[in-house]
Amino acid sequence: MLLQRKILVVEDNMINREMLCDMLSSAYEVLDAENGQEALDVLKKYGEEISLILLDIVMPVMDGYTFLSHMRSDPSYSAIPVIVTTQSDSEADEVAALSHGATDFVSKPYKPQIILHRVASIIHLRETAAVMQRVQYDRLTGLYSKEFFYHSANDMIRKNPDQEYDIICSDIENFKLINDIYGIPSGDMLLCKVADVYKEVVGERGICGHLNADQFVCLVERRGQEYSDGYFAEINEKIRGLTDMKNLVMKWGVYQVKDRSLLVEQMFDRALMAARSIWGQYGKHFMFFDDEMHNKLVREQAITDVMETALEEDQFEVYLQPQYNIKKNCLSGAEALIRWNHPEWGFQSPGVFIPLFEKNGFITKLDQFVWRRACAVLQEWQERGYPDIPISVNVSRADIYNVNLPDILMDTIGRYKIPPQRLHLELTESAYTENPSQIIENVGRLRELGFLFEMDDFGSGYSSLNMLNNLPIDVLKLDMEFIHNETAKSVTPGILYFVIQMAHSMNLHTVAEGVETKEQLERLSAIDCDYVQGYYFAKPMPRGEFENFLKDVKK
Repeated sequence: MLLQRKILVVEDNMINREMLCDMLSSAYEVLDAENGQEALDVLKKYGEEISLILLDIVMPVMDGYTFLSHMRSDPSYSAIPVIVTTQSDSEADEVAALSHGATDFVSKPYKPQIILHRVASIIHLRETAAVMQRVQYDRLTGLYSKEFFYHSANDMIRKNPDQEYDIICSDIENFKLINDIYGIPSGDMLLCKVADVYKEVVGERGICGHLNADQFVCLVERRGQEYSDGYFAEINEKIRGLTDMKNLVMKWGVYQVKDRSLLVEQMFDRALMAARSIWGQYGKHFMFFDDEMHNKLVREQAITDVMETALEEDQFEVYLQPQYNIKKNCLSGAEALIRWNHPEWGFQSPGVFIPLFEKNGFITKLDQFVWRRACAVLQEWQERGYPDIPISVNVSRADIYNVNLPDILMDTIGRYKIPPQRLHLELTESAYTENPSQIIENVGRLRELGFLFEMDDFGSGYSSLNMLNNLPIDVLKLDMEFIHNETAKSVTPGILYFVIQMAHSMNLHTVAEGVETKEQLERLSAIDCDYVQGYYFAKPMPRGEFENFLKDVKK
């Protein structure tokens, strides 16, 4: 049942009081008081549950003006709107009521429709303002919310064309790790301390906002401030001094507002890009957005402009990299990798376009394109009588959160009449760390349908061993750098040996990626790794070249 809004009627005349209560009772819960003192008692009981007060001025014990003075001095209910009612309709009385803090003024005798419309209108305005106030400020830090900061900053820049501004943002390295170690309440406390320092440093020179998780931003007037690592190191030290997190690392990015045609949202993205460009660099606290970063943005925009056309025109190609069974010394599968051959730019590195597509969401279309091509290849191999080897395809973070993913995959393999176990699904280790419970649930559903899951890049993250026991996977793919570092050590068993043994004890197969030398292969064979792939055997190749390997296997 919807709760009715409360209205307080303060009127010493019983007939007038009952008349007002009767007018309002059909739409509101009505409280009443005979004088200002009784009204204050009602206010103390209900506070801001009261949506509006209808107040007579001339009353015994405490008149309306005195009541208004008491009410407006108490922040607990000073924002409640008040409509003053009086026998007089003189301008002087109206001005006196408004000057004491009244919201509106109506004269007696009461006109029901006028009263109802004014009450409804004022309550609506108050509630709209309250919503706007909540939207204006971030509830955790008290700084401007994302939307309101963008609005206010755009407005400031537009209204002050001669003032030079800087957009400065900060990002905390490994903030998720801070939440995991110290707990979310401590993480929230840290964000509040960061907000306090922002307000102190910016002062009257600009405005501050809390945008996303650990991301803060300010628009400040440029006053010849010479930004330096020392300047931002002092701010970082001030923040660390307010917390117990002495190893806290914050990076700062500065965008000097020159192109005023940009939206503040775009300026923030540039400042954030500058901050993230120095992640992991010891002693480097800030970075300006510069020409090199600008050129990268221009390049990314050019890629974004043509990506749909590239997909329609088959500029993307699926390459296959062989995987080998060490024990049997034979081809055991393939990994599908995307390549882009642009008619003007030539071959584009996946390291350039894949991160961009992950950011702008196009990766889901590209992944589904790869799934279809892989299934078409498997179907043709099946018809030709080639060995029943699987193809591993990538499943991006955006894919795994799609509630329709099982239907999409089942429709794809159904169209090409491919059993689900022939299409292995790869998900990176880092994806598991973001929302492990949801990932585990979604992966579990797909495995029930018959798909096999591979955890890619194992050894590149920090929480794998904690999660591994709970993950519904079938294959552990060991990160290339992990392989190179471990196989470069002495012949004594290292962590790689124990990881492989642990995987086997959990009935998981292991695949070593990036195998480039005979020594690496022999070391992996000695510690019982199951499968390998890498340039020592073959680089990723077009389908036609790969099929030569299959023909040899067939013979």
